[in-house]
Amino acid sequence: MFKKLLIANRGEIAVRIVRACAEMGIRSVAIYTEPDRFSLHVKGADEAHFVGEEPLAGYLDPRRVVNLARETGCDAIHPGYGFLSESAEFARICSEAGIAFVGPSAEVIAKMGDKTAARAAMREAGVPITPGSEGNLANREEALTVAEEIGYPVMLKATSGGGGRGIRRCDTPDQLTQAWDRVISEATKAFGSAEVFMEKCVVDPLHIEVQVLADGHGGVIHLFERDCSIQRRNQKLIEIAPSPQLTPEQRSYVGKMAVRAASAVNYENAGTVEFLVKDNEVYFMEMNTRVQVEHTITEAITGVDIVREQLRIAAGERLAYRQEDIRHQGYAIQFRINAEDPKNDFLPSFGRITRYYAPGGPGVRTDTAIYTGYTIPPYFDSMCLKLIVWGMTWEETLNRGIRALNDMRLQGVKTTAPYYQEILRHPAFRAAQFDTGFVPAHPELLNYSVKRNPEEIALAISAAIAAHAGL
Repeated sequence: MFKKLLIANRGEIAVRIVRACAEMGIRSVAIYTEPDRFSLHVKGADEAHFVGEEPLAGYLDPRRVVNLARETGCDAIHPGYGFLSESAEFARICSEAGIAFVGPSAEVIAKMGDKTAARAAMREAGVPITPGSEGNLANREEALTVAEEIGYPVMLKATSGGGGRGIRRCDTPDQLTQAWDRVISEATKAFGSAEVFMEKCVVDPLHIEVQVLADGHGGVIHLFERDCSIQRRNQKLIEIAPSPQLTPEQRSYVGKMAVRAASAVNYENAGTVEFLVKDNEVYFMEMNTRVQVEHTITEAITGVDIVREQLRIAAGERLAYRQEDIRHQGYAIQFRINAEDPKNDFLPSFGRITRYYAPGGPGVRTDTAIYTGYTIPPYFDSMCLKLIVWGMTWEETLNRGIRALNDMRLQGVKTTAPYYQEILRHPAFRAAQFDTGFVPAHPELLNYSVKRNPEEIALAISAAIAAHAGL
């Protein structure tokens, strides 16, 4: 096993990796830029090293990160998610430096990061894909021709895209014509590539993803699925494991397809195979070659420590489990508590956290890097914490979610927590009848009342008295 590991990330995922290292006897090394000087991952790691004043550059320079790992005597690097986690160049530089990259090979990252190459690989492996262009589109005219062949609506997508960016739905030729330049521009700015492709738009499907683990000895297993259908503008808000909507036959099928997909590309480490499910049809969408934000709920229903398995696999060990060892029990839901104001078009609400109290009790977990007095910087993702609840039944899990969200205290910034409570109370959601169209179809969920907690009122009064008295 590794002796020392550098964490090429920040925030809650860095804290998560620090904890896994501590349990496995691995020394952890954190990196940070100026806005993260007082972050929890810096406080928790065995070592922490400053990588620059500029908020993002230090996290995005692969050679600097690898050189620092060598200087500090690290024999492995964990990229977390985001930043360099799906950079084939980063994985290659790690390999050249003789440092283990906790993830798949550079070749696999490049192949699955190229959406058209991934579609081709899945087609060859017998994994069902959505109808679409054979490869990248040469120009707007070809896009219009392909759209006419497969039928509207269609999705215009950046080939190197991810995170919901570089995607436009087009219902008519006019919309496609107008979207073409915008998608090209967004793809170029966000991913450094102007290549785009097209898929048939599956209207309001279920967004189902399957967690896979694969070692370097030919072992490949899945840890069942997660339902990520509750999303806004292709950004996930609430994730559920397992999906309360799949039949046992569908669950078995997507699991087998995910294992087939991973095996077809000689995948190694933790990954996620994403599918769209509509009218009993299953279509491969993409593969994420890293640990997912929502890995927590898979851990909750299976008992498998995914980050621990990532480290074991990267160290050359065999999987600790066989497929027949994996069982799921109950349901788990993860809420991404974002510093956003749902009532103001989800506008970011960065600032100082004046009070934070984490909920607890049976079946409740929080993954976070915030604390009372912490200032959320405006340079990164707006997620403050991940609140995870587990229950034996769907109804119990929903009720536990409402209770945990209500118990949580996060003051100083606006968050998405009250919006999630409205979703949990909605009859359709409670009946497990939802898809990717749920959020846009229910704008009334934003009409919740904003109740100020007594503590907030007391603080406001105290501040007013102090200001009046010149204190």
